[in-house]
Amino acid sequence: MRFAFLMTAAILTGSAFTATTAMAEETGESLYMDACATCHGAAGMGEGPMAEFMSVNVPNLQELAQNNDGVFPMLEVIQIIDGRTGVRGHGSEMPVWGRQFKGEMLDTAGIYGSEIYARGKVLSLAYYLESIQNE
Repeated sequence: MRFAFLMTAAILTGSAFTATTAMAEETGESLYMDACATCHGAAGMGEGPMAEFMSVNVPNLQELAQNNDGVFPMLEVIQIIDGRTGVRGHGSEMPVWGRQFKGEMLDTAGIYGSEIYARGKVLSLAYYLESIQNE
């Protein structure tokens, strides 16, 4: 009986995690199209309409894992998107999305709630980028 309960709980937890990850990727994709595609392109290959006006090369975001020995550099990606951590992988051209996302909810959710909101958006973007990696 206990074993069956534990197995059921494990399956449901795994299903919930998969569903949550899928929702984060979906949200990340729409965020990406709104905030990132202008420079990085709709497919993430660095061919967005603003790329030619950038003073730094716009990277192909489909090759992040490939350029990191086949492992998606999740923490680095999160830090670059957030921009408030001091990691500036794009030079000074990339917007500080963590601050931008936090500002969207600061008046409504307060300092801590807006921080959670911003981190959720940054994580959604990172999950989406992980999902578009070339194999």
